[in-house]
Amino acid sequence: MDTYENYIDGDWTDSGDYSININPSDTDDVIGHYSLATEKQANEAIQAAAGAFSGWSQIGIQTRFDILDAAGTEILSRREELGTLLAREEGKTKAEGVGEATRAGHIFKYFAGECVRTGGETLPSVRKGLETQVLREPLGVIGIITPWNFPLAIPAWKIAPALAYGNTVVFKPAGLATGCAWEIANILHGVGVPKGVFNLVMGSDNVVGTTLLQSTGIDGISFTGSVGTGAKVASACSQNGTKYQLEMGGKNPLVILDDADLEVAVNCAINGAYYSTGQRCTASSRLIVTQGIHDRFVSACIEKLKSLNVGNALADDTHIGPVVDQSQLDQDLEYIKIGQGEGAELAFGGQLLERATRGFYLSPALFLNTDNAMRINQEEIFGPIASVIKVQDLDEAINVANDTRFGLTAGICTRSLHSATVFKNEAKTGMVMINLPTAGVDYHVPFGGTKASSYGPREQGNYAKDFYTKLKTAYSSTS
Repeated sequence: MDTYENYIDGDWTDSGDYSININPSDTDDVIGHYSLATEKQANEAIQAAAGAFSGWSQIGIQTRFDILDAAGTEILSRREELGTLLAREEGKTKAEGVGEATRAGHIFKYFAGECVRTGGETLPSVRKGLETQVLREPLGVIGIITPWNFPLAIPAWKIAPALAYGNTVVFKPAGLATGCAWEIANILHGVGVPKGVFNLVMGSDNVVGTTLLQSTGIDGISFTGSVGTGAKVASACSQNGTKYQLEMGGKNPLVILDDADLEVAVNCAINGAYYSTGQRCTASSRLIVTQGIHDRFVSACIEKLKSLNVGNALADDTHIGPVVDQSQLDQDLEYIKIGQGEGAELAFGGQLLERATRGFYLSPALFLNTDNAMRINQEEIFGPIASVIKVQDLDEAINVANDTRFGLTAGICTRSLHSATVFKNEAKTGMVMINLPTAGVDYHVPFGGTKASSYGPREQGNYAKDFYTKLKTAYSSTS
């Protein structure tokens, strides 16, 4: 039995209790047994991070650069191995897994550079004989809570800036993605992160998650996950006076106008809605199509869906892997029933599939004749399911696109610069894509949304410093 332990204060620490990590493409394939941290161990990790904070925050910026840069180099050198593990663990195709591993490596290297780029300001005072400085200081001990759908990239874009700006970390990954999380810890250990600076505590939300949220030793929580859990994080942090950052759901629209390039529009829709098995908060779950192109677009989408191979994530000819686990599969199937019960037409897919290995295989589903008020168009499903909503024109398309409690990303396919500009300005989202899938972002620019999708400072790029640092204003007499 391959067992993997938690990483606390520079040591690998067992608990005697394990979760079994299973391959969703082949449920007979056990990836490993991962130690479930106890409440005591979670508190020990917090104490270790607090004890290491002073030394790490004051260590030379070159040392922090060297460690993060080395971690990025190690991830990139092992991208095939890590991408394969990701595909085996989460169900994303191997190509997508290798791409995500590559991105994680680039993120660590980017934030290595941020170690030596963090600046402040020196300003003249309005009072004679005084000088003012605005300084940035690390926040303190950061609790990081991540989901299973991007088990390398999302931890990377939280851990790397936290460490770069001089914070220490207690990292709790999702239970379905402990393999990738353990490898991140192992890499950081290998490149020489000092004891206590980075800690990995795998375990349940009720034990580890609750301990992080209730601890007064945590100075900031960076969370990515569901809206419901995000609300609990916000409530707990507010009571403790803990700074928090939330990235939550999306119900993202992709608008297709009559003048769109049909091939571009179909590729954007299929990629955004179904790749990564639709298990991403930036997925194009609502396809808002004007009436002039509607029938041609739907027909072309169905033909494209017929050509996609749903299969084992490790197979080279697989376009879409399995759903991550039985619970998520059950949720997807329930929403398909809900859509049909609401009167939507299931034009393609939505059936369980049998493959050579036992897994959670679902054919990508496309609903037609839907209304934006339907539950399938208002609630995040998080699976390979999309709905087409027919509209009259750009104005109606924008109104429908904005008619959601979410506001993460939105896309439009059009050949009109005017229409693209109007949409870019009027979409109530944090990100806008023009003739591109709604999913797919860069690591050096801000990531985040509006409304129920996000709360707090943006993630990624140098905007990350707004969460991981705090400001101090210093006054000096020059006389």
